[in-house]
Amino acid sequence: MAEIVVLGAGISGHTAALHLRRLLGRTHRVTVVSPNSKWNWIPSNIWVGVGRMTTDDVVFPLAPVYRRKGIDFHQAKAVAIWPQGDADDPRGAVDVEYTGPDEHGRTARLRYDYLINATGPRLRFEATEGLGPDDGRTVSVCTAGHATQAATALDAVIAELRQGRKQTLVIGTGHGTCTCEGAAFEYTFNVDHELREAGVRDLARVVYLSNEAALGDFGVDGMVFEQSGFQTTSELWTGSLFRERGVEAILGAHVSRVTPDAIEYEILDGSTHTLAYDFAMLLPPFGGQPIKAYDASGTDITADLFAPSGFMKVDADYTVKPYEEWRASDWPSTYAAPGYDNLWAVGIAFAPPHQISKPQKTPNGTVIAPSPPRTGMPSGVMGKHVAMTIADRIKHGPDAKAHEASMATMGAACVASAGAGLTRGSAAAMTMLPVVPDHQRYPTGRDLRETRGELGLHGHWVKLMLHYLFLYKARALPGWFLIPE
Repeated sequence: MAEIVVLGAGISGHTAALHLRRLLGRTHRVTVVSPNSKWNWIPSNIWVGVGRMTTDDVVFPLAPVYRRKGIDFHQAKAVAIWPQGDADDPRGAVDVEYTGPDEHGRTARLRYDYLINATGPRLRFEATEGLGPDDGRTVSVCTAGHATQAATALDAVIAELRQGRKQTLVIGTGHGTCTCEGAAFEYTFNVDHELREAGVRDLARVVYLSNEAALGDFGVDGMVFEQSGFQTTSELWTGSLFRERGVEAILGAHVSRVTPDAIEYEILDGSTHTLAYDFAMLLPPFGGQPIKAYDASGTDITADLFAPSGFMKVDADYTVKPYEEWRASDWPSTYAAPGYDNLWAVGIAFAPPHQISKPQKTPNGTVIAPSPPRTGMPSGVMGKHVAMTIADRIKHGPDAKAHEASMATMGAACVASAGAGLTRGSAAAMTMLPVVPDHQRYPTGRDLRETRGELGLHGHWVKLMLHYLFLYKARALPGWFLIPE
């Protein structure tokens, strides 16, 4: 019997676990370790954050799904990995600390034959003074709970506007190295939509504050679209949306501090500024989970297994080289940890070889560089392909070829939708292929046939459809595996 342990139950880890159980008989054990008791369809947190959905609309408990599918579930967090085993057992092991109410604080060591690290991001609100909903002064949509708090804060601002008091709403990134600019972009236009629905848009100043050097960068170095025989850029396409809706943009910004009354930030030219605000939804930078690693003798090998960011090293080219020398081939394809044929990191848990957008520094030395997005569809694809690799090696032997899923060959879609009804919504829908631009294959870095941006109600319908389809899929209901990642 093979023991497979999956760390994390987000999009990547949950997808991997379900496919492992589908592909393997019950004679093999699949175990999921996650500190969270519930699964969250994170893209719909945007709608929770404006009050169009509730937490119950975007989460469900994991334990009943895993019980039904024959998957062991430990509500716990991983604290250490022993990839070479220890003095008692040569099999790999992972130390976990339980977080559930019944076993809180208890520790255990789980053995594995195969391990998938899909632990997702650590939300580093502490990187910027005053950032975050818990110890800071800003709201977030990173979790369903955070999004609920954001909706409450937005309601309070709308109430002020209805009293005729002008308000400034700031939405964007709270640090120079943030990722997920697409989520901030989508939330901006959902807030704009809610203000218009409430009839108070004329009294509101809406500001998009981002570490992107240009609108439409989204941490992927921007895109080129071909429409009706003409080429346009995501910068021009996105800029038109901002102008139409009266949203101001402050770009190339690193937020250094948030006070009760103002956001202090530096921009790429090195100048510093202060922006007064009444409402601020600023995303945090991501880091890897604080997991240690040890060899069989107990020597700390964390620096060998993990990058300084806390993300796990995989089959990528981590050679430090200038932006002009970056290549699509630098990116991982199998997500295996170097030196280990039974250990992988997928989704946000793997360490990118470099940014996708060009990193920049201010004259003061402040790094302003959007980090690469690795969420949503790419995360699910990675999880599925690693599950397929493990299943093949269990069935056909350790030399079975690994399945590949490079972000330099896979596509992705981003649907930024405002409103939640069937007739009142609208969306800016973008697709790109590949995620990591490949200028050796495509003059613009991406396939123009598959890279495009469109506006309209149909994109909103797609976002609604994806919401219900992926909740259905994640619940592992009949035919779930027919729904693509």
